[in-house]
Amino acid sequence: MELEVQMEKTKLQKYEQKLLTIRKELLHELGYLEEAVLNHTTRESSGDLSAYSFHMADIGTDAMRRETAFLLASKEGRTLLDVNDALSRIQKKTYGKCTDCGKVINPKRLDAVPHAKLCIQCQSDEEKNQKQ
Repeated sequence: MELEVQMEKTKLQKYEQKLLTIRKELLHELGYLEEAVLNHTTRESSGDLSAYSFHMADIGTDAMRRETAFLLASKEGRTLLDVNDALSRIQKKTYGKCTDCGKVINPKRLDAVPHAKLCIQCQSDEEKNQKQ
């Protein structure tokens, strides 16, 4: 009976490769955000090395750019955690099962969101609870 729940080895390898590719892309993007935006001061990002103050509009633009970068990094960081969690579930042979109800996650859902840990119904329930 347990064999019915376990995913075929070839399908599992396909998902693992997808997850590793997503992980590599996320790490690359996070590295870019850190290097290009988050590790630079306002003076460095403007190219101005003088000690004079900046125009308020320049400071506002830079602050908005940095805030956007932080939001992107935060979102991508959460996705990276989900991807790492999915890779861990592959190793534990629990990948493809909903972590809430234990039912098999629809393969179409895993194709669309390989790091999904919840089935459609449990995901929907979670989103409804978050809105309240």
